[in-house]
Amino acid sequence: MLARCTTATLQGLDARQVEVEVDLGPGLPALQMVGLADTAIQESRERLRAALRNSGLRVPLTRVVVNLAPADLRKEGPGFDLPIALALLVASGQLPADHLEGIWSAAELALDGSLRPIRGVLPLAIAAQRAGARALVVAAANHDEAALVQGLSVWSAANLGEVLVLLDPIRRRSQRQLRSPAIARPSPDTVTAGEAPPDLNAVQGQLHGRRALEIAAAGEHHLLLVGPPGSGKTMLAQRLPGLLPPLDDAEALAITQIHSVAGLLHNNRGLLQRRPFRSPHHSCSATALVGGGANPRPGELSLAHHGVLFLDELAEFPREVLDQLRQPLDMGEIWIHRARMHTRYPCRITLVAATYPCPCGWYGNSAPVCSCLESMRQRYWSRLSGPLLDRLDLQVCMRPVNSEALRRNYDATAQGEAPENSATVADRVAAARRRMQQRNPDGLSNGSLGSQAFRNTLHIAADGLRLWEAALQQRRLTGRGSERVLRVAQTICDLDDRPVVDGAAIAEAIGYRSFDLALS
Repeated sequence: MLARCTTATLQGLDARQVEVEVDLGPGLPALQMVGLADTAIQESRERLRAALRNSGLRVPLTRVVVNLAPADLRKEGPGFDLPIALALLVASGQLPADHLEGIWSAAELALDGSLRPIRGVLPLAIAAQRAGARALVVAAANHDEAALVQGLSVWSAANLGEVLVLLDPIRRRSQRQLRSPAIARPSPDTVTAGEAPPDLNAVQGQLHGRRALEIAAAGEHHLLLVGPPGSGKTMLAQRLPGLLPPLDDAEALAITQIHSVAGLLHNNRGLLQRRPFRSPHHSCSATALVGGGANPRPGELSLAHHGVLFLDELAEFPREVLDQLRQPLDMGEIWIHRARMHTRYPCRITLVAATYPCPCGWYGNSAPVCSCLESMRQRYWSRLSGPLLDRLDLQVCMRPVNSEALRRNYDATAQGEAPENSATVADRVAAARRRMQQRNPDGLSNGSLGSQAFRNTLHIAADGLRLWEAALQQRRLTGRGSERVLRVAQTICDLDDRPVVDGAAIAEAIGYRSFDLALS
């Protein structure tokens, strides 16, 4: 007898529909998997036998062939356990075939028949809703994630026995096990993930760095912080998410979908509402940073989508790893090509990088004195390629904080004006973003706008144009670098509510190109 059950497999951020076909035929008892199934699916044979037996169900003592169609699409993950088990029950006559009509399912089976959660349920639920599924059956721990998709009935169960109750209309109505199909999005206080970003008022001094951080937040400009140990580079970077505008619904859904595919949602009960802040260690591989693998998964670059990617100790990252960031920073997305598939992951991020000026970290300071030779400093900076450095719009030289500023953190009686907090700066950032949305096509920020669209929207005064042309000749800026000076200047004017880019904005923007000549 032949039976079918519908599920899906992940391909990038999307889920592709898969038909699970089970056929019982004459022959010695055996279960054979076909259809490009990975190791986790192949190992489901033993899980299925134990789960059925421990749930009081019969294991067919005949030859069983399981086909995962389409056969040329690679499938992976333990989420196929439940649909294979349901199709097997239909094929063996233990479950009526009409109970699976329009039903999608995905869950891992434990040996005792209980259902375990899987990653990627959100894109799977989106695919089921688009295909017009009658309901999606998942593990109880995946219910809230799947219920984010409006218009889809989500049935969750703790074990295989409860699944059979849900599939039986009579038993389902009598026991009132049906869950509401259109669960509204939970309130924001129940869907935030992670701790709130620290406040900017804890950063004493460093006015130049604080101003650059505000410009980066307003225009989505990439930022490089160079300074000695303890100058506040990491403190500033950690406070950038608190300056960014709140996520809209589309951004929150995109971020949640990426984290679902990566298996990082855990017990989250709704859409992620805080912008991600990712800070990978400098020993991470290229695959961990940009994504990939035999079955490609998103890397730190995509996990920081609509948020901040912080690369501390930038010069300690392998150069070949950093160079893979160049195209994604320009495109806002990354394509991972494999022999059998091409996968796209979005990565519209604000990159913040921090590094020392030399191996010892004290170059340019009077005390402690730098102990590095000039050749050592050149080798240190040669780890950063010119094209990558050229893509960092804001390049800030940080100086050590003086003792008077540090004292204010510990002495309540210390005199001096308190630094601005994150909320005050975030208000200015939000106002600047509104001006960009009114002027720029598609409401994009100055850092994300295409070159032609940016040229069409730029209004620059004569004095600003003369100063910009002089900087091109004196600073030997590339075409990309010169355009990024204009983008930063436009953001400065948006923050100050000035309609025309003038010489003062150009001068300030040029002041943030501190290391263009570092590799020359």
